[in-house]
Amino acid sequence: MSNRRRKINSDAFWSEHGLLLLWVNDIRRTILDNGFYVVRSKRQTIKLEQAKQFYSEHKTKFFYNRLITFMTSGPSEAYILAREDAISVWRHLMGPTKVFQCQLSNPDSIRAKHGLTDTRNATHGSDSDESVRQEVSIIVPQFCFEHWKQTEEPMFRNGKVQFNDQQFIHVTHKS
Repeated sequence: MSNRRRKINSDAFWSEHGLLLLWVNDIRRTILDNGFYVVRSKRQTIKLEQAKQFYSEHKTKFFYNRLITFMTSGPSEAYILAREDAISVWRHLMGPTKVFQCQLSNPDSIRAKHGLTDTRNATHGSDSDESVRQEVSIIVPQFCFEHWKQTEEPMFRNGKVQFNDQQFIHVTHKS
């Protein structure tokens, strides 16, 4: 019985993992198909303190504990994306937060296709430049916007980047 239980759990894990991988690949394809540059890519399990800081504005909301629990339950993919009007384009691609409404109003959006509930809605996107800076400082604290703007952004604007498919990131190159 013990061996059988392990096998069932293992099969369930791989099925869920495979499904998650398909979601990630679809979301990644959406990012690239819509002209985004991937400036940084990081896979990590978000720590409790990071999640609390990241979602501090929701601390008094009824869904806060559920959100924190979900966000710290396993690995997350975090991307710093760049393109003209990145925030508004990304928010449009994500669709509304409420998954079931989203499935009716924006059926091709990321949340309509991959969201499970309003809390587990598949993706997050900053709503302003200020939010981007704050959220990146929590999730990718070693990233420095000023340094990137001075050293890398000009290369992105001049097309002097290559896409590294293995790391899912655009890297600068000198030519």
